[in-house]
Amino acid sequence: MSMRGALIDGAATILVLLLVGSPAAARQPQENSNLKSIELCNGADVPPQARIVGCTALIGSGEANADALAVAYNNRGNAYVVTAEYDLAIKDFDQAIELASGYVKPVNNRGVAYLKKGAYDVAVKAFDEAIKLNPNYGGAFVNRAEAYIKMNEYERAARDFDEAIRLDPNSNLAWSGLCWIRAALGNLEAGLDDCNRALQSGSDSAAAYDSRALIHLKMGQLAAAIDDYNAALRVEPKLASALYGRGLAKLRQGDQAGGDSDISAARIIEAKIGDDFARHGVQ
Repeated sequence: MSMRGALIDGAATILVLLLVGSPAAARQPQENSNLKSIELCNGADVPPQARIVGCTALIGSGEANADALAVAYNNRGNAYVVTAEYDLAIKDFDQAIELASGYVKPVNNRGVAYLKKGAYDVAVKAFDEAIKLNPNYGGAFVNRAEAYIKMNEYERAARDFDEAIRLDPNSNLAWSGLCWIRAALGNLEAGLDDCNRALQSGSDSAAAYDSRALIHLKMGQLAAAIDDYNAALRVEPKLASALYGRGLAKLRQGDQAGGDSDISAARIIEAKIGDDFARHGVQ
């Protein structure tokens, strides 16, 4: 299926505290030309291109110590992941890891970049390393499970989702991942319970809606499947698996034009999406 929700781990927004004690760092905030760069580089809601500009300026300023540079490289790497510039992201995560060897976030994030790039074996090794650094890192277990799903190693993925849930019983991505695995393997009732658990918090998770829709589709509950695919697409309009699944549901309802349109749109986004559905018994 399409890529599910890999967890990029952002940095704590403490860069301003990590600047070296240079005259520029000691100025009043309104006089410090670096503060705007710090704000852009730290900001979770900052557009990725603006974050890249801010982090690049900070990295080039010569006024950040090693810890601050590591955070800046990690944040810029995260922005490159969003813009799908995975090789640039990986270079930045490498820099962050070299600057701060115990800093686990870029280790996880490097794995996400490899995962999104399709280098699943390398991604698993990165998540292994993150888990070794922090055995309680639930997000790394979720991400490693996503890599295992892409490698069709569902039992390993399920174990990692279970561990993520043990660490965080409210991990919507882990519950959704278990739901999807059970949907793919045909354990539909248990999968439905998992997806309901993922969605009961009221969170808008495209992955959870997409997984529950697949279960409804396999159960022949076409209207319910379309409702869930619609919900997934409201959150993530270009989710190929939701478009393709909705297309199949529409075809089964007799809506030839609507079904063909959705399936064509899904294949533009992900050419082999139909093969994924067929592998899991839906076509």
